[in-house]
Amino acid sequence: MNNSTGLLDDMDNYLQYVGGTTGAIALTGIAAASAYYLATRPVPEKPLVPLDNQTTLVLEGAEQIHTSRFSKDARDGKFVSYLTEDCQTLYQTFRHGAYESNNGPCLGWRESLSSPYQWINYNEALLRAKNFGSGLISLGLEPGPKTFVCIYSQNRPEWVLCEQGCYNYSLVLVPLYDTLGPDACAYIVTQTESTVVVVEDDKKVNLLLDKAPKNLKKLIIIKPLRPATAQRAKNRGIDIHTFDEIEKLGASKNVPEVPPRPTDLCTICYTSGTTGHPKGVMLSHQNVIACIVSVCMQLGEHKLRTGDVMISFLPLAHMLERACENAMFYNGGSIGYYSGDIKELTNDLKALKPTVMPAVPRLLNRVYDKIQGEIANSPIKKMLFRMALNSKEAELRRGIIRRNSLWDKLVFRKVQEAFGGRLRLMVVGSAPLAGTVLTFTRCALGCIVVEGYGQTECVAAVTLTVQGDYMVEHVGPPLACACIKLVDVPEMEYYAANQQGEVCIKGSCVFQGYYRDPERTAQTIDANGWHHTGDIGQWLSNGTLKIIDRKKHIFKLSQGEYIVPEKIENIYVNSQYVDQVFVHGESLKSCIVAIVVPNVETVKAWAQANDIPGTLTVLCNNPEVKHLIMSDMIALGKEAGLKSFEQVKDIHLHPDPFSVQNQLLTPTFKSRRPQLRSYFKPQLDDMYKMLD
Repeated sequence: MNNSTGLLDDMDNYLQYVGGTTGAIALTGIAAASAYYLATRPVPEKPLVPLDNQTTLVLEGAEQIHTSRFSKDARDGKFVSYLTEDCQTLYQTFRHGAYESNNGPCLGWRESLSSPYQWINYNEALLRAKNFGSGLISLGLEPGPKTFVCIYSQNRPEWVLCEQGCYNYSLVLVPLYDTLGPDACAYIVTQTESTVVVVEDDKKVNLLLDKAPKNLKKLIIIKPLRPATAQRAKNRGIDIHTFDEIEKLGASKNVPEVPPRPTDLCTICYTSGTTGHPKGVMLSHQNVIACIVSVCMQLGEHKLRTGDVMISFLPLAHMLERACENAMFYNGGSIGYYSGDIKELTNDLKALKPTVMPAVPRLLNRVYDKIQGEIANSPIKKMLFRMALNSKEAELRRGIIRRNSLWDKLVFRKVQEAFGGRLRLMVVGSAPLAGTVLTFTRCALGCIVVEGYGQTECVAAVTLTVQGDYMVEHVGPPLACACIKLVDVPEMEYYAANQQGEVCIKGSCVFQGYYRDPERTAQTIDANGWHHTGDIGQWLSNGTLKIIDRKKHIFKLSQGEYIVPEKIENIYVNSQYVDQVFVHGESLKSCIVAIVVPNVETVKAWAQANDIPGTLTVLCNNPEVKHLIMSDMIALGKEAGLKSFEQVKDIHLHPDPFSVQNQLLTPTFKSRRPQLRSYFKPQLDDMYKMLD
């Protein structure tokens, strides 16, 4: 999300607006605000659960299983799977939404940045999806949940038409995405034995053709191809069809539908978060419906409804966005797709005017940081901003969320307009959100902002903050589709008796296993059905969960990308200038940094050859030495195929080796990562400060 400059430009306009307000207006504004408040005094909302006791504790003692207060049956191990008998699959919920909306607008898009959104209604979407699915079967695919169709595309209406088309015939949809890379995409197409891939454009077609598996027989393209690309596919024995051709073929054949059962797979979502090949997370219709309805239950009166409009810009290949969209369809809402250029997100938001928006911390962090940077040197701006924030935060603590106060009109109006001006609900996920940013977002946007925690293996969210809880830096209580316990991790000194441990989840949203990978499935789901997440959590006194660490030293950056530090360290340590390296990252940051212990002999030899005097300690503070070592590390990373986000953005050179004696290594000479983090905290903080 680092390219969302359009939204930041609007923030500049907002700051100019604030800065232009004179001190006199500020002073009279206080009196006016008081009078306006008395005249428009809002009524606080009562939280749906006691905020000091948000979960039900099933078992005292070591396990301390926590369940949702939104489901009485959860105490007995019965978790929410659906709300009504007629809505147990994504095939059924889409039709339910069509009925609830009275054939209202369903899928929206723009032809250009200057044109308005245009829409197709639910009945047209249903017909086109049915035709597309019928076309897939007419190509020779066998109906049923053992047939897989891959899709490689940005968010757009055809994505959903393909998805629903698959559900018409119980087919399983398998998303591909850019950060997987050509090798992983080829692996997925091969493992799922997919003969058909729906592809957006020429560039993605060529990426697939670079490593085209033998089982790939047909490409269905959404945008026109260059003749050279079409010929390249033909040379590999791959047929090219357009999306429109498949719809027309399906309409002419009109193959009878084969709707799925709740227990049938609806998708295999591959995650690239660990070493080795990506893992195919098998999710059933029941899994996804359980997550969707549990979120809606926990939102109470603020749940999704007919008439809601959602902006779609987070990747549909990931389950957070996909679950949000299917929840919208279930409730008869509309989805408007962004233009495809994240730099123009503000333009899309202003044209669409959404009421619902999924978001990730990185977007909100950049908006907050930009504003803080601009007001820092202006006492007037800073005073107005602080007064407005304090007033709105005081209302938050009383259970009041609104955007019609005087401070909204004087100070926050431009922020709200940058997001379209109609937001009533924002769902934040994929990575932790800093408390100051969350409070600012709630105050400035004047809408409900909930934060969730989950994994692809549990569809999306398994916890969610509740309306009225103004506390920050936790992810709320469990949803009604799952229960959660913490398990001891003695090697990291986390114990359930101290309310800390590995987060383990059981429930109707937990996945079926990794596709054709029983070994890694057994490593993740134990004999009693508990999914071991690898995340370290802590129960807070009010029954909410806080994520505090990551087991096995795998962590997620703010944009949602996983980092395996040992893999990167094993590459960098091959540098002739490096003896030891410790790679570090944080979930609130978008990049990684490293502590490097240089190789004494090699670095000194280079320094002498370049007439650079000094001891190793002196050389560690020399910018030329730092540049030499970091450049060599980056080059090795490129050779080894590290992605951009896996490369360090800064290093600190340290002259003294990590050792058993200084407690930075274990007796078996493995890095003691918590101790390294603590020991080098000042240097790590300084690097991030410089990068910010």
